[in-house]
Amino acid sequence: MEQVFSYIIGLGAAVMMPIIFTILGVCIGIKFGDALKSGLKVGVGFIGLSIVTALLTSALGPALNTVVDIYDLQLHVFDMGWPAAAAVAYNTAVGAFIIPVCLGVNLLMLLTKTTRTVNIDLWNYWHFAFIGAVIYFASDSLAWGFFGAIICYIITLILADMTAKKFQGFYKDMDGISIPQPFCAGFVPFAWAINKGLDKIPGIEKLEIDAEGMKKKFGLLGEPLFLGVVVGIAIGCLTCDSWSQIVDKIPYILGLGIKMGAVMELIPRVTVLFIEGLKPISDATRSLIARKFKGAEGLNIGMSPALVIGHPTTLVVSLLLIPVTLAFAVFLPGNQFLPLASLAGMFYVFPLVLPFTRGNVIKTFIVGLVVIVMGLYMVTNLAPWFTLAAKDVFAATGDSAVAIPEGFDGGSLDFASSPLAWVIFQCTENLKWVGSAILVLVTMAMMWWNRVHIIRNQKAMNEQNSTEIQVTE
Repeated sequence: MEQVFSYIIGLGAAVMMPIIFTILGVCIGIKFGDALKSGLKVGVGFIGLSIVTALLTSALGPALNTVVDIYDLQLHVFDMGWPAAAAVAYNTAVGAFIIPVCLGVNLLMLLTKTTRTVNIDLWNYWHFAFIGAVIYFASDSLAWGFFGAIICYIITLILADMTAKKFQGFYKDMDGISIPQPFCAGFVPFAWAINKGLDKIPGIEKLEIDAEGMKKKFGLLGEPLFLGVVVGIAIGCLTCDSWSQIVDKIPYILGLGIKMGAVMELIPRVTVLFIEGLKPISDATRSLIARKFKGAEGLNIGMSPALVIGHPTTLVVSLLLIPVTLAFAVFLPGNQFLPLASLAGMFYVFPLVLPFTRGNVIKTFIVGLVVIVMGLYMVTNLAPWFTLAAKDVFAATGDSAVAIPEGFDGGSLDFASSPLAWVIFQCTENLKWVGSAILVLVTMAMMWWNRVHIIRNQKAMNEQNSTEIQVTE
């Protein structure tokens, strides 16, 4: 089973999603050619996104490593990046079975009306495998590992339901889509609470500046493209230890600025492919549900947050947070994690934050600042257990991507910094049975609450449909 699912996951999202979308499209009545075209556009979108993020990593990585050497920034938690974290997650005993287990849980929740999300984002199931793997190696119990993964999955599906309406209302062309990715979902409570708190501060309404507002107010200075160039040049200058070296490295510095600007400009263009591929599938699914399944209206397709990371506010805030995050990593007392490879994942903090801050750059930046500071400490805290899992996978597979340098622990900003993962780990590992009982009670309460709202909304929709039929007659 482990070999089978390792092979499937090894295909990558760019291959998996076209296959899934083609099969799904044919099953819901779309012509094979149209379904294949939709699937291929989504696959090409993932390829394009991976190329752009690889450009960011290849350009930024060496520059940041040079900065680390110049200023002797030595922290003992090594940043492995999300590809290594995913490889560790899927190559453990928990990861081998995570897809069928989670699909079974999703089906059961749909039948019991405790969720309205059909999560087809199989590639990002590694997030659930990750927390399960960390708990498994910390407790030396496979049962505890699956317990943590399943709890995380259930809570994530409910949060996807809770945020679906806001998500669809904020982003264009996202009707019928929700985001059941736990890394994004973990920041929802902070986005809600911080936004509410900021709204109570007198004068905060004067700071209602979204990305489009920045362009109008600051002109070229407010463009993500221009900000990318400026930040790239600034980081390039930091790689020099003297003014004469800056002069000598002007071509490199300007080149780094252009590459950073290219990332900011290309990501929104790539994400258009996701929407073009997704829309026919989404429309056909809603139409089929309305025709064939009475009482099933309101189902959402769970998709990757990659669909919306091209939003201008996400780009601007992520870019501004890169140097800020590095500074906090160095100066925060007790932190041992220096994010380098993980910085490309900064964009994924905000897909479910923006619907609460309504795209406001100032509010989104403050939310991002809070969760990044918390995330650095969480990665540091989980690093010993993540290292155990990585070393076990390396011993079994010999995969150099998960190798950790001697004298270091391993970590990743992607999901290891998620409050949801950290809370589940602390409850199962440190509070044991008491913490696990609390998790079960909270999860069951959320399921009950979600079921009540689903039934209530379904009843309201049925009454509305009945009224419309009577008026037509």
